[in-house]
Amino acid sequence: MLEKFERYPLTFGPSPIEKLGRLTEHLGGRVDLYAKREDCNSGLAFGGNKVRKLEYIVPDAIASNADTLVTIGGVQSNHTRQVAAVAAKIGMKCRLVQESWVPFEDAVYDRVGNILMSRVLGAEIEMVDEGFDIGIRESWERALEDVKAKGGKPYAIPAGASVHKYGGLGFVGFAEEVRTQEEALGIRFDYIVVCTVTGSTHAGMLVGFAKDGRADRVIGIDASGTLDQTRAQVMDIARNTADLVELEHDITDDDLVLIEDYAYPAYGVPSPETNDAIRLAARMEGMMTDPVYEGKSMQGMIDLVQKGYFPEGSKVLYAHLGGVPAINGYSYIYRNG
Repeated sequence: MLEKFERYPLTFGPSPIEKLGRLTEHLGGRVDLYAKREDCNSGLAFGGNKVRKLEYIVPDAIASNADTLVTIGGVQSNHTRQVAAVAAKIGMKCRLVQESWVPFEDAVYDRVGNILMSRVLGAEIEMVDEGFDIGIRESWERALEDVKAKGGKPYAIPAGASVHKYGGLGFVGFAEEVRTQEEALGIRFDYIVVCTVTGSTHAGMLVGFAKDGRADRVIGIDASGTLDQTRAQVMDIARNTADLVELEHDITDDDLVLIEDYAYPAYGVPSPETNDAIRLAARMEGMMTDPVYEGKSMQGMIDLVQKGYFPEGSKVLYAHLGGVPAINGYSYIYRNG
């Protein structure tokens, strides 16, 4: 599906799939749980799902003769950290806008984890006191103009790389990769569970798995708390991506499964149930998840298993998108484990 698109290799290769045997057993053994470890996909500052997306964006950035990647996220944004790492790898400068998307006040929140690594990676960081929104932000547009005014050549990467014209391609590739791994493993996954916020990870999966009739088996766990806006953005990206890859049939609203039950109390703020899920995955499998994204999708998957959402005998693939460095910004919550 992606043969005609240029790709700049930033990952080690296919991210591994592992069976979550102890967690499966702990939850009753009625469904088999697996994880695809996008958190282990690259050596670039701990990797993650945005590195996979950036493989299809970097060629366009290079072709544009840009010298500075400019993007935006929250203070503990996984995306901005990955863009900073990629900029360092390809020899470009990086300008990051870090907005106050999360109403959380840990004493070290703005000095550890993702933002610490972005600073070490050499990114120029602008802190902006604005709240959460997945749309195009004025602060980001101002940063682009500021780079130009100072004689630079900026390349615009929106939040999460999501509404970029090539933002969905990486996770079309994820689906292609899963199909190859399924053949090697001799299994077929009935469901794929993924965290959804800015939308292009989920949208790319919709398109990729639509090829073999599994678009509606991609179960999105909303962590944005802005469900209607997120649904609309996922669909826009999915339809754009389907056009790009010349998918042979339409992506419809019925293809999009997005569950809103786990985003509370707010974007980036973990509930007690999220924290329980983080601890359970860690203590059952040695697999760390974070309070913003993967903890909430892990909470969702655990709850759906316990509620019988997945038919008995199902094979469920949890997409671990990375983001664990953000847990350092929540140190007080986990001070005792």
